[in-house]
Amino acid sequence: MRPLQQMRADHLPTHPVRARRPLKALGADSRTSEPVVARLIRCTAVDQPEAMTSAIFRRRHVRRTLVKTAVAAVSVAMTAGSVGAAHAAPSRRVGVKAASGSEAVKGVQRVGGVSVKGVISLVFLDYGGEHNKRSIVFATGKFGLKAYDITADPTRPTLVGELNMPGLRETEDTNVDPRRKLIFLARDPTAFGGDEETGESGVYIIDVADPEHVRQLAYAKVPAGHTTSCINDCSYLWTSGAGRASWMPPEWGGRPVWVTDVRNAREPKTYPDPIDTGRHDGVTDGVHDVQVDSDGVAWTSGRGGVRGYHTRGEHYDPVAKRVRRATAVDPVPYAGGGIDEAASGGSWEHNSYRPVGRTGDQAADPEKWGDGNLIYVTDEYWVANNCAAAGPLVIASLEGSYDGQGWRSTPDNKFRLRTISTWRVAGQEGSDPTTDDCAAHYFDVRDGVLVQSFYAQGTRFLDVRDPTNPRQIAYYRPANAQSYQPYWRGEYVYVADEQRGIDILRPTFRVGRLAI
Repeated sequence: MRPLQQMRADHLPTHPVRARRPLKALGADSRTSEPVVARLIRCTAVDQPEAMTSAIFRRRHVRRTLVKTAVAAVSVAMTAGSVGAAHAAPSRRVGVKAASGSEAVKGVQRVGGVSVKGVISLVFLDYGGEHNKRSIVFATGKFGLKAYDITADPTRPTLVGELNMPGLRETEDTNVDPRRKLIFLARDPTAFGGDEETGESGVYIIDVADPEHVRQLAYAKVPAGHTTSCINDCSYLWTSGAGRASWMPPEWGGRPVWVTDVRNAREPKTYPDPIDTGRHDGVTDGVHDVQVDSDGVAWTSGRGGVRGYHTRGEHYDPVAKRVRRATAVDPVPYAGGGIDEAASGGSWEHNSYRPVGRTGDQAADPEKWGDGNLIYVTDEYWVANNCAAAGPLVIASLEGSYDGQGWRSTPDNKFRLRTISTWRVAGQEGSDPTTDDCAAHYFDVRDGVLVQSFYAQGTRFLDVRDPTNPRQIAYYRPANAQSYQPYWRGEYVYVADEQRGIDILRPTFRVGRLAI
């Protein structure tokens, strides 16, 4: 892969840093008085990769474009090597054994899809009004971004545009601003041939107002970049991960969260001070991702557990022990804490979901378990040659964590959430016993059914109405599965698969209100 050319000054504006308080913890570089992180996020025009050109797909260009895409995919695979297989530091998928080539399917039918390697995440957007509605699914991944029209037939996506960025990583759990029609792509330090210790990270802001003319609007250099998540209706981004960098304080285990103001999407401003620090029994460690529940609480998942924050309004701060105003830059702790290692076997929380309010009845009965008292967590990690020890789905109770216990946990006085149950794919019906690529990954929940990706073990459908006993009811494990993230969409489930592309599944089972 040829080196990326430097960005011309007229492509992207300089992004000044809006400081909130001195960054004392990170110190200053010996050669300058500028704090290390502040210097890292001071965005100059010469630091930015060249903006990628949007392509309009016409029939006479399709064949040539597909050939170019295939060549780019091969180039990325050859260049990335072990980097392409790496995940955040505590959960590296190093040396995982390939699946046997068998397949297993139950309770679902594959009714369509798209074959394109490198798909990591999907984003759905609707355009127009009631009488001229248009639906687009955007696939993001190692190629950049591709736009598919699913208006006429949701099982037959039609390619209409793309933004070519071969070598991009990671774009997991891609977030979108549906009002402004903006997609935010996280740039991992390992992207474009970089490495975790010294590679550049940040966020690309992509304008998708016209799916046929997708274009890069801006780029923000951020000290983290494995994932980026919308906060306060996409007025801000919380960007986190991946593992350790060479510039980090020696006591840090990984990268926490940095906040970027994107109210002016053309001129994003990243704050120098990270948040969600001290998350691993008092030690700052890696955050993998952030999910916002239907009450507006932002949940950070990473090494050391899951912790929820208020990001707007007046709330009681159980750590400061006073009522104060919450903002995206200075959030107020709410609840959460570490996941019990004895139950989960690990301590690398990947993502989470808290059903509450309007989504409170999507999983367990809130009248029995309390509205918002349960949290569903992916604990993602690998153990070589041991599928049974790979990270599970964890269902935990938040009771006992509302007084700041998760922020006061120490190695000598650990606080852990109470585990309700766990579910592992090893030994389950439909599982391949020959691979150790068995870790849990992203999931989606609707009407009591949680659908979750398990890499080579495919996509699993679990009845979670009884949180003490999650029960598998269906599965889809093709021979070459690398299932990254599933999405409920109408009567279908769309699966982002890094090897296969997009698989579109129609469930044939009946569970509770979910009768398809």
